[in-house]
Amino acid sequence: MGMPFNADEVFEMAEQIERNGARFYRAAAEKFPEVSQLLLELAAMEDNHEKTFAAMREELSGTEAEPPVFDPDGQAQLYLQAMADEHIFNIKSDPVNQLGNLDTPDEVLKTAMGLERDSIAFYAGLKESVSRKAGKDKVEGIIKEEMNHIVILSQKMEALK
Repeated sequence: MGMPFNADEVFEMAEQIERNGARFYRAAAEKFPEVSQLLLELAAMEDNHEKTFAAMREELSGTEAEPPVFDPDGQAQLYLQAMADEHIFNIKSDPVNQLGNLDTPDEVLKTAMGLERDSIAFYAGLKESVSRKAGKDKVEGIIKEEMNHIVILSQKMEALK
C-alpha cells in the first residue's frame, strides 16, 4: 500500500495540477492562435482553482493537516496516489511538453478534454478524502467547473468543424 496522504498534501497536489493546467493552456494559446482566447480563459479559471485549493490548505486546522485523511480500506489513498503519479497535467513533468505532438487546434482541444476528465477523476477521489469542514463543498464546486470546461472545449471543437 502507498503512503497515506494528509489533507494538506492532497490540496498541495491539487494546486500543482491546477498550475500545470494553466501552464498547458497558456503554452497551447501561443501555439494555436485560432483558439488562444478560449485557452487563455481556461488558464485563468485554472489559476482561480489553484487559489481556491491554496485557501483551503491555509484553513486546515493542525489536526487536519497532520494525520492521514479517514480511509479505512486505503482505497481512496491508493487511487489518489495512482492519479497523482501517472495522470492529470502530470505533476512530475512540464505540461508544455505535451504540446510537441499536437499539430491542430482540434488535437489540442481533444487533449485538453482528456486532461480535464483526468482532473475530474482526481478531484472525485479528493472529495471522498476531504471532510465538509476542510472544504468538501469547494471541491464539489471545482468538479462542476472542470465539467463545464469539457462542455466549453466540446462546443469549441464543434464550432471548428
